[in-house]
Amino acid sequence: MSGELTQSVIKRIIRQVGLECAAQGQTLSETLVAFMVKAVVLDPRNDFNMDQIITEKDMLDLIQLCVTRLLDTTNPSLSTIKMQVYFDMNYANRDDLLSEQERVLEGKLAPVVRAITEAGPHAQEEKENIYHKIVTYVLLRSGLGSPTDIEAVREVTAALQSVFPQTEMITFISLSKKDKEQQLKDLAMLVTGIRLYNKQCQKGGSGIGDLPAILNKAIPSATETVDERLNSCQLLAHRYTALLESMQEDPHRYSQLSTFKLKEALFNARQYEGFLCILLSDAITNAREVESLGVQFEAAMMVLKNTVQDKTSIESKDVFPLFMELSKLWTGFQDAKLLLSFLTNMTDNLQQFSEIQSQLFPEEMLTSLLEGVTVKSDEERIKETMGTRVNVSDFKNQEWLFPETTDAFDELIIQYHGFCAHSIGVKGLTLVGNPAIGILKHKEKYYVFSSEEAAYIFAQDPDKFIQLNVEKAKEYPELIQLLELHHQFEYLVPHAQARSANKCLMKPPPKRDNSTQTDTHILPPTIVRSYEWNEWELRRKAIKLANLRRKLTHAMQTDLSHMRRENFTQVYLPKDVGTQTKRDNSSNVPKPQIFLKGLRGGSSPTTHMVAVDLTRPLDET
Repeated sequence: MSGELTQSVIKRIIRQVGLECAAQGQTLSETLVAFMVKAVVLDPRNDFNMDQIITEKDMLDLIQLCVTRLLDTTNPSLSTIKMQVYFDMNYANRDDLLSEQERVLEGKLAPVVRAITEAGPHAQEEKENIYHKIVTYVLLRSGLGSPTDIEAVREVTAALQSVFPQTEMITFISLSKKDKEQQLKDLAMLVTGIRLYNKQCQKGGSGIGDLPAILNKAIPSATETVDERLNSCQLLAHRYTALLESMQEDPHRYSQLSTFKLKEALFNARQYEGFLCILLSDAITNAREVESLGVQFEAAMMVLKNTVQDKTSIESKDVFPLFMELSKLWTGFQDAKLLLSFLTNMTDNLQQFSEIQSQLFPEEMLTSLLEGVTVKSDEERIKETMGTRVNVSDFKNQEWLFPETTDAFDELIIQYHGFCAHSIGVKGLTLVGNPAIGILKHKEKYYVFSSEEAAYIFAQDPDKFIQLNVEKAKEYPELIQLLELHHQFEYLVPHAQARSANKCLMKPPPKRDNSTQTDTHILPPTIVRSYEWNEWELRRKAIKLANLRRKLTHAMQTDLSHMRRENFTQVYLPKDVGTQTKRDNSSNVPKPQIFLKGLRGGSSPTTHMVAVDLTRPLDET
């Protein structure tokens, strides 16, 4: 809008529209209301003058028009805009979805990580408490089981003790916070790999489901659901297109069908088709990823089994990388499950925006309207025009591209989402374009057409038909996103100039990314290293130079050193040699054995003691 319509006024209008819709039972998002305000202002039928200051009456009229259109639940145009806003606010590609999931997981684990990493040297009891927190972290990080599952906690504790016994807690506590966090992640991956291996060997696996089998069963079902809904909406689009074409050919049918909102219904079906194509492509990519992960997981498990082979002890450097690889592959399965759930929810939630089709055009009614009308699919239309193409010699200043003469022909970015550039503004139809007829390159943009005749007409004055398409998007604001015309509505010219020039929009100025770089020091350095600011230092150097003037260097040579040269000799170092000069020997001395007889006495009062020497002679030993 114009500069006079300030940001505060726009916010006031959006807030007022939202409040009035809420008062009538419709709670709408601010994004949807803002888009509708823009659509109402752009619609030339509302005749809003954008080069003047908006009055209070204009503001009230604008608010009333927006509220009326937002509350008209029988208009497919509103359902299409709601569908576009929902998809823009909720859809995310695989990388963005997984990064957001990682961010959420890190936020949930942050308190546990903080309690572990900020702990310092404590008593033995507190170290055991930290170790239990590490077990909880590993269990939550892996997503394999719940901390309330006693069996899962036991498995994690046993696996963790095998790679990180409690005796290493002292070393762990002494690490920096960053190193602690990295070691926690590594431990979580190792323990996950060990548990997966134990489950494969039927020695555990509490809380671990057969995720590959679940995905292999769920992904085809989800893909089939998206494909069925895509075929249904494509059939509706083909029927609506046939009815609209019959209206333009037969005035009687035009008067009969003019009250129906066929164009709005067609645009709704085409937008639903476009979003389903995106979801179907993501589902197919996800299926291929799961298939590849399954092959890699089986191969990694086989390598690990061959490495272990019931050995009692294995080097950690041999098995730890294999456990880590198992954990990474299993994380890939978990990511695929998350993506599948996201795609399923998106598919189910998008369906509500196409339900208006069955309300406005029940199957019985649509069948009766199609009596005597030939319905052609997009594939049939392309097949009919496969043998035709434009003659380049008929155009002097136009550049046409063909598959056999253009590199990366399939990678060209086609305007209007691949629909015929002529039929949109002239007929109000979204007919699929056939690139084989020829792609027109006009002002660095590429356009396709549904027939040779349409290509010739458009090429005579491309700017005129491009402007017609823009005007058609003003009448049907859902075309802005469907035909990807956002760049056409970024800048607006004043209303008076638009009427005089018969234009309401102008293209934004061309832009491109650019960068500059300056050297740190353009000129060579001029620093004088010998400069001294200290006067006493300068005086000391001066005295030193003065003393050097009185010094002389003397040299002499004797007769013995005259005309002599340096000599070198080389000798072989002695070898280490050992000799033995004696041998060890030993001898054994007999142990003395002397016995005394008569110490206890006898019948006589006198004790007679006899000593008996039983020691063996020395020569007998």
